[in-house]
Amino acid sequence: MSTETRTFRAAIVILNYETPKLTLDCLASLAPEMASVEDVFVVVVDNDSQDDSAQQIADAIAQHGWSEWAGVFASDCNAGFAGGNNIGIEAVPAKTYILLNSDTIVRPGAIQRLLEASDRFPDAGIIGPRLEWPDGSPQESAFRFRSPRLELIGAAGTNLVTRLAGGTGVAIDAREEPFEAQWVSFACVLIRGEVLKRVGMLDDGYFMYFEDIDLCRRAHRAGFRVLCWPDARVVHLRGGTSEVKSESAKRGRRPKYYYESRTRYFAKFYAKRGLWLTNWLWGVGRSVAWLRERVGLKKPHACENEWKDNWINFKEPMKGRKAA
Repeated sequence: MSTETRTFRAAIVILNYETPKLTLDCLASLAPEMASVEDVFVVVVDNDSQDDSAQQIADAIAQHGWSEWAGVFASDCNAGFAGGNNIGIEAVPAKTYILLNSDTIVRPGAIQRLLEASDRFPDAGIIGPRLEWPDGSPQESAFRFRSPRLELIGAAGTNLVTRLAGGTGVAIDAREEPFEAQWVSFACVLIRGEVLKRVGMLDDGYFMYFEDIDLCRRAHRAGFRVLCWPDARVVHLRGGTSEVKSESAKRGRRPKYYYESRTRYFAKFYAKRGLWLTNWLWGVGRSVAWLRERVGLKKPHACENEWKDNWINFKEPMKGRKAA
């Protein structure tokens, strides 16, 4: 992939790992958008797929006549979500970056509306669209910062504990009007280039998960707002390479990298003592839930081995996973 020596108004980064069909469907949904926006380039970063994904995508781009606005960058390692997106960001100089999962379909006008929101609110460093299912119903995509207290609330899953802990859950309900959140899902997100200059790139010590809340926390600290813009709508199919959502839904065991990232996040923002407190509070909440499950007052909701896996990398919480 090559681009002119220039700085684009925006660059869209799509990360692919052995999901060529999803990536091509995503690109097809972007094609009409590219006719209505100017000075925007799309880079597909193939995260060292062990199939012919990169070639399939490059061939399709050429066959469909998308080469003027899209290209493929083949990474020589699987750098994870954060590292892979950093590769795409560094490959295309731009004032604004839009990270877009391969398992997304862009609704008409979504890219233009995100860019307009960025122009309208220069203090908004990070802007997320409304994520939704194919039928138009909303997905959870705006959140409060995960904290030791919210881990207690989430593990208990009990209204009494929520009230006693003085708060609500992590997720913020979808709204029709723009609103601020503490962090948003990076399945699709606009990040102002100035944010990356001031607070740094995505932390590639996270292989996958928690890199979104991490960057949003750093942006908040630097004085940027995080904005949700529901007028821009993007379908999130949740059909990518991660096993976390599917295993969580069926209460299976989440992959190790999820807990490595969780440990890193809590140690980074609450220190090692805060990580210990977080896991202790999670255990208290889980005990409450377990007792209620035993007497039939609650359906089980914890994942397999979650008690144990929360302590993964506890001794070396900032140890990142090496690129594969």
